[in-house]
Amino acid sequence: MSDWLSITRGEAPLIVSIPHAGTQIPEAIEGRLESSWLARVDTDWHMPQLYAFAAGLGATVIETAISRTVIDVNRDPSGAPLYPGQATTGLCPLTTFDGKPLYRSGAAPDAEEIEERRGRFFLPYHAAIAGEIARLKRTHDTVVLYDAHAIRSHVPALFEGELPVFNIGTNGGRSCAQELSAAAQAICIGSGEPTVANGRFKGGYITRLYGRPDNGVHALQMELAFRGFLKEPVVLRDYNWPPVFDPALAAKAQATLKRVLGACLTFAEEPS
Repeated sequence: MSDWLSITRGEAPLIVSIPHAGTQIPEAIEGRLESSWLARVDTDWHMPQLYAFAAGLGATVIETAISRTVIDVNRDPSGAPLYPGQATTGLCPLTTFDGKPLYRSGAAPDAEEIEERRGRFFLPYHAAIAGEIARLKRTHDTVVLYDAHAIRSHVPALFEGELPVFNIGTNGGRSCAQELSAAAQAICIGSGEPTVANGRFKGGYITRLYGRPDNGVHALQMELAFRGFLKEPVVLRDYNWPPVFDPALAAKAQATLKRVLGACLTFAEEPS
């Protein structure tokens, strides 16, 4: 355990990964950035609060306090793109989702620094996921890994138009059983909010790396549009972003997500 990596252990066959809610940036890096606000603008805001119920279900929750600007633990360290031919950000992002530069001229990390960050932050996060999967597999035949994310409803550089509220990614059906994906999708559709599976977001590196249905590990990513649980401004400014977390506004989405995690548990606990 460290001051930036948190693991709340449960005994149920469910792991909730929260890789992008962190805002910590080491001082030596922050001093080279164009803007402290821009460096955090693409944070998956308020994920720990939104999923605060998960531990009560017996789930294991893994989260990092380190900002994705420092290193993105949901990107392939080889540099292979998640979505070939489409805009995305890398292991150590150089721009925001809107294409704005994160670093001052000449201050971007070089290959040696990127490797140092990978060893310092990326590898321990993945060691935590692998370790918790192994721990739970000792007592459960099936384990579900649920990767929790949130994103703005409109990011023109990444996708056209408005993103559905619930975006389920299973690497095109390869990272988890179709039964599990269908159950999650049905719950989200039942909420009345726009829902898609394997649309613009098909699951990131975490989902793709650990989802091995043949070995009893099923992984899915939930990318939630911010308007589903926050007052999302049309134009982001440093005075309106991020919005405060309002439990009353988040209640409907939270109830849906609780049912989704319940379905994950039901799936994992059913006899194979």
